[in-house]
Amino acid sequence: MKVFRFFLFLSLISFSSQSQQLTTYILQPDYVFDGHQINSNWVVQVSQDTISFVGPLQQLKNFDKKTLVNLKGTTLLPGLIEGHTHMFLYPYNQKSWNDQVLTESQSYRVAKATINAKKTLEAGFTSARDLGTEGAGYADFGLKKAIDDGVIEGPRLQICSKALVATGSYGPKGFAPEIIIPLGAQEADGENLIKAVRSQISAGADFIKVYADYRWGKNKTSMPTFSLSELKLIVETAASSGRYVAAHASTEEGMRRAILAGVKIIEHGDDGTPEIFELMKEHHVALCPTLFAGYAISQYNGWIPNKTKTPARITQKVISFKQALQAGVTIVAGGDVGVFEHGNNVKEFELMVEYGMSTMAVLESATSISATVLELPKVGELKVGNYADLLIVKGNPTKNISDLRQIERVIKNGKIVVKK
Repeated sequence: MKVFRFFLFLSLISFSSQSQQLTTYILQPDYVFDGHQINSNWVVQVSQDTISFVGPLQQLKNFDKKTLVNLKGTTLLPGLIEGHTHMFLYPYNQKSWNDQVLTESQSYRVAKATINAKKTLEAGFTSARDLGTEGAGYADFGLKKAIDDGVIEGPRLQICSKALVATGSYGPKGFAPEIIIPLGAQEADGENLIKAVRSQISAGADFIKVYADYRWGKNKTSMPTFSLSELKLIVETAASSGRYVAAHASTEEGMRRAILAGVKIIEHGDDGTPEIFELMKEHHVALCPTLFAGYAISQYNGWIPNKTKTPARITQKVISFKQALQAGVTIVAGGDVGVFEHGNNVKEFELMVEYGMSTMAVLESATSISATVLELPKVGELKVGNYADLLIVKGNPTKNISDLRQIERVIKNGKIVVKK
């Protein structure tokens, strides 16, 4: 009977075209994490591309037992949300950021991004927020549309295309001042920021990203870029269209200005202080800590974890992350993928646990909390009417976060993407 049900399940959900008529099936794992808490003896029913029931099997009436799929030894979760990725980048130890931006054609980078999107989905991330194409212009709009239209496989994307940067602060360095080179972002200042934000919106941006600070100080130190009034102008212009602003900010002053300007999310926050995190909490600003980005870069520079001396940037990152947790700042789970390998997204969650966050809090951050903060509709929670974006793994990731790597099924829109 189990074999019959297994093959029936595969026949009901195939890899055929987007227009395929789907049917109803019921998934019965050992545990169901609904985006908030873990439940045993629950099932999830999928009808077409949406969730039609979540709860104890005995509460589901008049169902066809032939559609019941036993998934013993597994946990079922909402599809994970990658809160900070760059589909158009790949690890800097393979090729530097400068060389990716300056030497690779946009068509080549789109081809790479297509593969990266597929890797992300296959890792269990059915939604992702892309924080900029880094020199590939508005190519993320086409990537998103191709995914939505079923042309290629990938997560539901939230995009911002070109980040906003202050003149002279960002881009490849070390060239003669008279040489004009691609920046990987859009420069704008003062009143011109209104036009820049509006141009981003017209090109399909779901949100606006701004660099509130960058390494443009003496000796390449990170310093604030935009003034408080400029940041407020960006936020006000974006808000008039119903969009939020995310700010790259690692310095204390850059974070302070971004918070007071009204941004919704701080990306990185490396040098945050208890006072800054209290300010974030007061103004309801979330933090996307991107723990693994600095970890990976330190490894590229020769650091061997548990063998060589821990770099100061890693020590500081652990401290600031703990301070953010202590202050009660809302955490969006995102690793700055692209700095490291796409598909290895779970490493960010493992570090979040290692640095002091509970496994349940990390899972909630990667599902329901990120869906709420990032304004992603119908994902992040297992509830009736939401998309049937599901992840099924062996074991119980509420006990061991690394069980998220033991993928049994990835389902998007009710259709199997990965089956092991």
